[in-house]
Amino acid sequence: MNEKRKVIVIGLDCATPNTLFKEFINNCPHIKNLMEKGIYGKLKSCDPPVTVPAWMVMATSKNPGKLGIYGFRHRKNNSYSDFYLNSSYSIKEPKIWDILGEKGLKSCIIGVPPSYPIKYINGNMISGFLAPDTSSKYTYPPELKREIKENIGDYILDIKFRIDDKDQILKDLYEMTKIQFKTVKYLIGKKQWSYFQFVIIGLDRLHHAFWKYYDKNHNKYVPGNKYELEMKKYYAYLDFEIGRILEYLDDNTIVIVVSDHGAKAMKGCISVNMALEKLGFLKFRVKPKPGTRIQDAEIDWNKTSAWGWGGYEARIFLNMVDRESNGIIKKENYDNVRDSIAKKLKNLKDDKGNKINTKVHKPENLYQFINGDPPDLMVYFDDLNWRSVGTVGYDSMYLMENDRGPDDAVHDYYGIFIIYNPKRKIGKNLGTKNILDIAPTILNFYGLEIPDDMEGTTIEF
Repeated sequence: MNEKRKVIVIGLDCATPNTLFKEFINNCPHIKNLMEKGIYGKLKSCDPPVTVPAWMVMATSKNPGKLGIYGFRHRKNNSYSDFYLNSSYSIKEPKIWDILGEKGLKSCIIGVPPSYPIKYINGNMISGFLAPDTSSKYTYPPELKREIKENIGDYILDIKFRIDDKDQILKDLYEMTKIQFKTVKYLIGKKQWSYFQFVIIGLDRLHHAFWKYYDKNHNKYVPGNKYELEMKKYYAYLDFEIGRILEYLDDNTIVIVVSDHGAKAMKGCISVNMALEKLGFLKFRVKPKPGTRIQDAEIDWNKTSAWGWGGYEARIFLNMVDRESNGIIKKENYDNVRDSIAKKLKNLKDDKGNKINTKVHKPENLYQFINGDPPDLMVYFDDLNWRSVGTVGYDSMYLMENDRGPDDAVHDYYGIFIIYNPKRKIGKNLGTKNILDIAPTILNFYGLEIPDDMEGTTIEF
């Protein structure tokens, strides 16, 4: 084991190959230098390409089926309405820092979701945005919370970004990003570590709040708008801060820049439950008011075959006998009903009657192992270009705005990776690698044996 080797992973949540490697690269000289001297490429995310589970897929080299995590929420006991949010307790597989910790190597982890509630780590940890607020126990060790307050200031976990006040978003975004980078630099300099990883969630928030102002192909883009350059400015600011971090590192530290998924313009939203009603698979007792949560709607479960949750992808649940409390689909009919739902959803057209490229996945076709309580179907409307909405009560299944607030972007499959070894000058685009490859690659840098159950392969260069 190479005990002198250090690795720092800079997580830019939602960074895309197009924005970072093409559109804004000339405004990011430090990142450009890492690319020109290291290796880089696209990073294929997991299915679904969502923050939770993607960062943990990266940290464990296990797919969502093995982790038993298919999104932020998890259905509780096959209930129609009860659910819980996935948390650090949901992750049963060892993460990079757990494996290193067993070898006596210390880590500093900041903002990697889901990391709340905070658990023991051989080193230091600061929770990501899923912690309720900074009055909670969001650090390990607990006294780190006071140390941050006294030496850095008021830490910020997240901001409100699905609001109309774009000036406020920008103000909050820079304030959050500044304090997070200040914290990173403090821990780099003050704490003992062999492995350091942090995630800047601000880039994800920027994409969702400002994509239509930058992307000339977005259906809501207006030339010459007030916020047209804000994406470029923020990327440049991230690069500036990354450059300052690089000054803290020696030639024995490998630098990795990664994102958990990409982003692209949101064309609109499809209310998955209104679609299921139109297709004859869901029946309301009473028509709900627009924007009603599915769990609050009066559904006739004796006449309902399926319902769904919203998100970047739709998760569809079938109403099964002996599984759901009012199930109507018998086990022997499961495959036929599921296939029928999948076929009809795939044949849905957009609001103008145009054919769209909807992909419907069965969990067993995505994952070799399926833990937890997976949905019966996962639906990517128009290959993720249309977001799924879970609320109901609309006259149409088509919505032009996210039901959770203003939103310009959806997730895409491809994020980015850059790996820079100060002792080796390469400058090569390796094409596309998989998010599962990051953990084994990092362990390989330390000269550690790769666990047999890791699903990724080492990125060789």
